[in-house]
Amino acid sequence: MMLSPQLHKILAVAFFLLPFCAQGKPAGLLSRFPFKAFLGGGRDEGQIPDFTPPAATENGDIIHQLEYRISRLEGVLLLNKMITEFRGKIFATNGKRADFDATVEKCREAGGSIATPRNPGENDAILYFVKYFNTYAYLGIKQSLIPGKFQLLNGTPLSYTNWYSNEPSGQGEEECVEMYTDGTWNDKRCNNNRLIVCQF
Repeated sequence: MMLSPQLHKILAVAFFLLPFCAQGKPAGLLSRFPFKAFLGGGRDEGQIPDFTPPAATENGDIIHQLEYRISRLEGVLLLNKMITEFRGKIFATNGKRADFDATVEKCREAGGSIATPRNPGENDAILYFVKYFNTYAYLGIKQSLIPGKFQLLNGTPLSYTNWYSNEPSGQGEEECVEMYTDGTWNDKRCNNNRLIVCQF
């Protein structure tokens, strides 16, 4: 039995967020997550009373229990705004900062890719983290071979943009794109440290 793609995404997000916790104690953005209850040990506030997962007796039951716990994790993460979602695309941050290349690599290692808004809803989902941490974030958009013209990392032309007034303005000198705390975009050099936001 295989995990559904949505559950696979949630599992990747969970592992991406794991470093946020030190010695099993949540920190920062994850301070409200009921880890003890999620991992099956005791009851935390917010746990649904009299609702326990099925016992794992066979391989199929183990997969079913894992799917149950992953879907439960998704609900808690969404409720506590540790992840955001728009039309099936999940966005998450570990709260750390890195330059553009390190951000791309960190997201790839987590099983996702750097956050790339393709519409206003996705832009708002990323903006939540930018506002929460009060810092800028790189987006999965880079300058093409034509200075001043930008595209997705896979070379696809942009079908949605949200440039700040008079941007892009780097005239070929600024190859990456960052999101400001108002949700607008700016072209920027790729060597600055910005908030890591990934999509799954």
